[in-house]
Amino acid sequence: MEYIFLLFAFACGLSVKLAGIPPMVGYLAAGFVLNALGYSMTDNLQDIADLGITIMLFTIGLKLNVKDLSKREVWLGSIATTMLWVVVAGVVIMALGVVFGTATGAIDWQTAALIAFALSFSSTVCVIKVLEESGESKTRHGRLAIGILVMQDVFAVVFMVAVTGKLPSLWAIGLFALVPALPLINRVIDRSGHGELLPLTGFVLALGGYHLFDLVNIKGDLGALIVGILLARHSKAVELSKSLLAFKDLFLIGFFLSIGLTALPDMNMLLLSLAVCLLLPVKAIMYFGLFTLLQLRARSSYLTSLVLSNYSEFGLIIGALAVSLGLLDEHWLVVLALSVSISFVVTSLLYRNSHSRYVKIKSSITRFERDKRLSEDIYPSLDNAHFLVIGMGRVGLGAYRSLSKLVSSDVIGMDADRPKTVRLRKKGLNVICGDGEDIDMWENLNISQARLVLLALPSIEDAINITRQLKFAGYTGKVAAIARYEDEVNALLEHGVDKVFNFFTEAGLGFAEESLAYVHANQDVIIPHK
Repeated sequence: MEYIFLLFAFACGLSVKLAGIPPMVGYLAAGFVLNALGYSMTDNLQDIADLGITIMLFTIGLKLNVKDLSKREVWLGSIATTMLWVVVAGVVIMALGVVFGTATGAIDWQTAALIAFALSFSSTVCVIKVLEESGESKTRHGRLAIGILVMQDVFAVVFMVAVTGKLPSLWAIGLFALVPALPLINRVIDRSGHGELLPLTGFVLALGGYHLFDLVNIKGDLGALIVGILLARHSKAVELSKSLLAFKDLFLIGFFLSIGLTALPDMNMLLLSLAVCLLLPVKAIMYFGLFTLLQLRARSSYLTSLVLSNYSEFGLIIGALAVSLGLLDEHWLVVLALSVSISFVVTSLLYRNSHSRYVKIKSSITRFERDKRLSEDIYPSLDNAHFLVIGMGRVGLGAYRSLSKLVSSDVIGMDADRPKTVRLRKKGLNVICGDGEDIDMWENLNISQARLVLLALPSIEDAINITRQLKFAGYTGKVAAIARYEDEVNALLEHGVDKVFNFFTEAGLGFAEESLAYVHANQDVIIPHK
């Protein structure tokens, strides 16, 4: 049966992808279609969905900087938004109860507040999926969104403890033993190598964290997240996260299917769900207003509020718990499931063109910016560099070092990952922190002396967006980019990139040239001629 589910999900995902829509939308649609055809959720599919969420939270932890959670815009922004949302959405939901009384029954203020709280969460699955697909999980707005999600996870755990009265057992104190055990765990990761044993190590650690916390009456998913956070400083954290990427995406298909298979709404429930989703712009406006009040730049506030303006799978969990305790009518669980699904579709579609849309509306929203800037929002300086490498991963770092040998000090590296840029500067590299898709940054940088910009980025969408922003900012130099596949080469050239290097082809060419140069330099080796 699960094979039929996955096969149908594949067909729907492929169909919407061919239409230019994220596959996630197809997976959600597949769940509802299967439900309408009479299929229901199975235990095996639920296990797949749960495993996907656990692995996802573990990989989030591997990328998370704990210092991000201590920032005022994260903890104060999440608390203030939740409180304000519960008040505003609670009033609206009481009004909807009057309009759709036959579908929901009478709604008192306690029930309205509970439903509003369930809708206050943003989807960890949806947000991380969107950010990773756009390559923005390490940007300023990406790290802010992830910090808000982690804070909301904490709110959910506290709520479930308060409602169920299920307190952590005394053995929970033993979880602090994970800290002194870190050297041993790190050694295990070191010895796991780079092959098939590395993702298996990730599975063991993620599921181990889940079950350790579950044994002491703490939400298991939170355990997977915390174990990931503890390992985030390991040198192989990024590699470990990448090794789990394909598995995580595969298992999350089960999660998206499970939403549609949860329940099938009637017309009243569908209309009520659509009415609830009309609150999504209100949610985005709340986030934007609070972020700008906390002195974030308009662009960061806009992108963060846009990606967070959805409903969460945690809302379903809280709704199911409330139904089981008799606090909520079961009809609302169907409405919540459908609202979550619709919000996923809205976010995935709207965020795709968020950067180009910002260029059109920036004059309208930048007037909400505060005059005082947070330290992370101060624009960097290029110092009249002639060569700029954007993306300081392995390829970008190699390009930076090669250029530095050839053209002395005229090379600057740029990356959106602030902790990474700090580490590279400590090693003596001339690197700045900046988001290449930020048109505001380019307009405030002196790029008149730049002759060549190298885009060492894994996503061609990012490379295309950055090329577009450079043109908007008046850049007249050349742009070079890398591509992993042959069809990406033409796409980049069509969008204004001057030179594209096929990553695998050029790697082989460079390997051959370097090896040949070494042989020529070794006088003891004779090269045969034909």
